[in-house]
Amino acid sequence: MAEAVYPGSFDPVTMGHLDIIRRSARIFDRVYVAVAVNLSKSPLFTTEQRMAHLRTATCGLKNVEVVTFDGLLVDAANKYGTKIIIKGLRAISDFEFEFQMALMNKKLGEDVETLFMATCTNYSYLSSSLVKEVARLGGSIKDLVPPSVHDDILNQLRG
Repeated sequence: MAEAVYPGSFDPVTMGHLDIIRRSARIFDRVYVAVAVNLSKSPLFTTEQRMAHLRTATCGLKNVEVVTFDGLLVDAANKYGTKIIIKGLRAISDFEFEFQMALMNKKLGEDVETLFMATCTNYSYLSSSLVKEVARLGGSIKDLVPPSVHDDILNQLRG
């Protein structure tokens, strides 16, 4: 059984994230979408809220499981029994950082492989940070995030 883990902060989940999740779910028997707990960041949504958003957005994908992790990604991969990490690439600028992370993960867990998946060109400009900025400034994020998350983002930003 081929399994993979797709990590991220998903704060908030975007259509670009869903693109990678859906395509990964067609390739692997099981995909663990792993929400990172990063104490050095101040996320818009709690870990539990981000997990709930992802569960709603991926509810039709029976081989996708939303999980959480803190600490090393290779430890999370081992915890969930997979040796494959999926990383989405939007642009060449993502590659340098992600390649460095892949090499570190390989050093920490030599049996763990990182597979890079280029995002669909429709979403190559999209990031969670950009979504939050557009929403804060009053722009439309309708086509940038799943409908199930849209109102939560606006409500959270309005306080």
